[in-house]
Amino acid sequence: MKFDVNCSILFTDLPLLERPAAAKAAGFDAVEFWWPFSDAVPSDREVSAFVTALADAGVQLVGLNFVDDLPRSRGFTSVPGEMTRFRDNVDVAVAIAEATGCQALNALYGNRVPGVDPARQDELALENLALAAKAAERIGAVVLLEALNSYESPDYPIVSTLAALDVIERVAAPNVRFLADFYHLARMGEDLARVIAEHAHSFGHVQLADVPGRGAPGTGELDIPALLGALERHGYRGWIGAEYKGGNDFAWLSELEESIG
Repeated sequence: MKFDVNCSILFTDLPLLERPAAAKAAGFDAVEFWWPFSDAVPSDREVSAFVTALADAGVQLVGLNFVDDLPRSRGFTSVPGEMTRFRDNVDVAVAIAEATGCQALNALYGNRVPGVDPARQDELALENLALAAKAAERIGAVVLLEALNSYESPDYPIVSTLAALDVIERVAAPNVRFLADFYHLARMGEDLARVIAEHAHSFGHVQLADVPGRGAPGTGELDIPALLGALERHGYRGWIGAEYKGGNDFAWLSELEESIG
C-alpha cells in the first residue's frame, strides 16, 4: 500500500513551503494539498516556489484540489457566482499537476447557495466537471469528486458514495473518479467494507482518518488494517492519503505497514 500525507491539514505549524520536507523527514515519499494559494490564479513566482519546494524535498505530489476556499464554501464546482474563478483555475491547477507529475485533481462540489435553484447548481457542476476532465485528460490525470459528511458540511449536497457516483455517471467522462474519504463516509454511517467491495473500481483516490474525531489511524473506531486488506483484495492500487487532525506523530505508519506485510 502507498501512503501519502495531506500537508494542508498536517504540519500546519510550519510555513507551507517547509511542509514537503517535513513530510519526507516523517517517512512519506508523497504528499497532497488542498489548494495552496490565496488566489485562483497565483503568480508565477508562487507556483515556482511551490514546485521547487516539492522537488527539493524529494516528494511526489499525488493529489491537489482545484481552488476550494474550504472554510467558506467547500469548493466552487457548482457555485454560479464563482464560475469564472473555477474555470480560470482549471488550467493553472492542471499546469501544476503536469509540472509535478500529479495525477489526481479534486473538484469539491461546493455548498448549496441560498436563493439559487439546486438544479442550476447541479447543471453547472456537470459542465465544470466535464471541462476539468477534458483539461486533465491532456496530461493523463483524473478529476476526483468527493463526498463529505453533513455534520461538518451541512450545505454540501454530496454526502454519500451513491450521490457522488450518480454525478460521476452523469458527467460521463472516463477520467472522473470517486475520492473515497473513509472518514466522511464512516461519519455518514456507510458500511466501508461494502463500499470497497462494490465500488473500489470507481476509486481514483482514498483518504483516511479515524472516527469519530478525525484523528490518526488507530485512534478511533475504524478497523484500518481490515479496510486496507479489503482495498488490496478488490484491486485498489492507488495512493492512500492521511488526512486527519492531530500532532505529527506518525508511529501509525510503520505499524500499519507491518500489519499488512
